[in-house]
Amino acid sequence: MQIKVFGTGCAKCKKAEEIVRQALAETGTTAEVIKVSDIKDIVMAGVMSTPAVAVDDAVKVTGRVPTLDEMKGWIG
Repeated sequence: MQIKVFGTGCAKCKKAEEIVRQALAETGTTAEVIKVSDIKDIVMAGVMSTPAVAVDDAVKVTGRVPTLDEMKGWIG
């Protein structure tokens, strides 16, 4: 599994990455977490508002920090 966290480094973007890592730890799921901060790469992924999170290239949320429960549901 691959999880991408899109953001330029703002507080909300950092919080989104925290939530991703916390969900992985609490569920015992193994995944590659990739931080995408280059604006070109963010736009090429179809993300127009950050923070955003994609699981296996499917964008799950944009423009807000996901909840821990949402993240757990997406990673199964």
